[in-house]
Amino acid sequence: MHWKAGRTIASVAHCFKGLDFMPKLLLPALLALATPAAAAPTDDFKALTDQYWAWVLKENPAFATTLGVRDYDTQIQDISLKAADRRAAEAAAFLKRLDAIPTNGLSPADQTNKAILRRTLSEAIEANGFGQRMMLFTTYDGWHQSFAGLADNLPMRTRADYGSYLTRIAQYPKLNDEALKITQAAVDKGYVLPCVAIQGSEKGIVGVVAEDPAKSRFYAPFLKARPLDMGEAEWSAMQARARQIVTDVINPAYAKHYAFYTDTYLKKCAKSASVSAQPDGAKYYAFRIRAETTTDLTADQIHRIGLDEVRRIRAEMETVAKKAGFASREAFIQELRTNPKYYAKTPEELMEKVARINKTIDGKMPTLFGKLPRLPYGIREIPAEIAEGTTTAYYNQGSPQSGIAGTYYVNTSKLDQRPLWEVPALSVHEAVPGHHHQISLQQELDMPEWRRHATFFTAYTEGWGLYSERLGIEMGLYDTPEKDMGRLSYEMWRACRLVVDTGIHAKGWTKEQAVAFMTDNSALSAANINAEVNRYITWPGQALGYKIGELKIRELRARAEKELGPKFDLRRFHDAVLGQGAVPLDVLEAQIDGWIATEKASA
Repeated sequence: MHWKAGRTIASVAHCFKGLDFMPKLLLPALLALATPAAAAPTDDFKALTDQYWAWVLKENPAFATTLGVRDYDTQIQDISLKAADRRAAEAAAFLKRLDAIPTNGLSPADQTNKAILRRTLSEAIEANGFGQRMMLFTTYDGWHQSFAGLADNLPMRTRADYGSYLTRIAQYPKLNDEALKITQAAVDKGYVLPCVAIQGSEKGIVGVVAEDPAKSRFYAPFLKARPLDMGEAEWSAMQARARQIVTDVINPAYAKHYAFYTDTYLKKCAKSASVSAQPDGAKYYAFRIRAETTTDLTADQIHRIGLDEVRRIRAEMETVAKKAGFASREAFIQELRTNPKYYAKTPEELMEKVARINKTIDGKMPTLFGKLPRLPYGIREIPAEIAEGTTTAYYNQGSPQSGIAGTYYVNTSKLDQRPLWEVPALSVHEAVPGHHHQISLQQELDMPEWRRHATFFTAYTEGWGLYSERLGIEMGLYDTPEKDMGRLSYEMWRACRLVVDTGIHAKGWTKEQAVAFMTDNSALSAANINAEVNRYITWPGQALGYKIGELKIRELRARAEKELGPKFDLRRFHDAVLGQGAVPLDVLEAQIDGWIATEKASA
């Protein structure tokens, strides 16, 4: 979880992919971009970032609604390439203004903010220059899935909330037609996903269609209690309108998508699993590595780091297997994969196990952190139409402004592939102290809103999630060899990603090689391995951030422990790592070095 980048915690670079704006606001926005710099660097930077944040919200209307900005409540995404080019040009204008501001005239905090904004704008502009911008979906997510989950991220309490929601979903055919137009252009120019990764993924399209509109995901908000500011007659009329939109507007659009996908797209799928086989693919992959890891590491360097980690973790797995009474790690893994006692019999049983583990973890959080977030989180099953082809779990951020809790989504399909010994490691990653803890704290930090709500770096966020799995040791969660092997298998999973992702996209590996490598080294089930490798194939580079980020956080902790000795306080260290929100890894290192110096100087 992983947190679901394409849907929930999209970086501002993703925001540039295009959302509707209100025409009456276009002129003020363009004038704002042309505003001359103020005399004082601090004032000029404040003016620029205020305008930048207003622009981000305008370009992301649903995101704005989530944050309590209600100016764009009836707007949906504009994903057209024309809009993408416009946004890239506007980002370039912001960047030009930003570069004109003297860095040495800013406070240390704003110097960091400037560097982060510069990276965000530069990467968004660069990303728009690749033909891969036309590839609008992966096996993990796409416009059809994000839109189906629209209500999950919106406040749904008043007549206005429901009315604007209906206005939005009624516009889906427009978005879908534009997406199919772009996808056809991608097909024509050779930017298509590999055949080996996308077989069966059409279920994620047709699975959204519900013959009974009352069972549609789009209708789910209307199964809740009637809003207090509506009468029964008006509520019934609105429910009827929702069913009509599902039947006459939504379902035909998904049917059109399904027909295009099966009749056209699947017949043109790519033969090679590697993005490097696409036009400018090798250059694009190098960009993806840089963006996802926030480092200058090459594919070869990352591949070697992965192999070293795999060897180290294998040795630890051998030790755990012998403690469990097995002759080898392979024998123990075979037992874990095949013994029915390790698997839930029903979705409800799995969710109950997850709930119990999470409440156990909640009770241990104050031992590791000085500051806890106010926003709670809940657990929910992954929607059935995507469950079989997607990952084990993911996290969806909440919104204090809109009264939306964070959500830890759990995959309850293929129960014989969802071992219970994985649940502790999975839960500390997705919920607390992993994604929910980190992201909810960031939403409360005393920093500019664009940093709190729209700045995320995979290496930091997913690196923290993986580091959190290791904190389960200090929480006492891995109290059996099975659970400890589950932890090691998850760490091995992320180490394998470094090898497999670079293997596929930079070294000519086939899907079969990648599956064999992960099967040999991890304890993951066959279904999980297949889904994960498909994800790495269709979403190049994203999986590299986890292990690279975790290794950096562990390195910084070891440095702090060594330099501070008995003065080292783990709770204070964790609060320091999380106290500035998501940052590139070099910025994090500088921040922790500064924290170490301050701790040394304190009484």
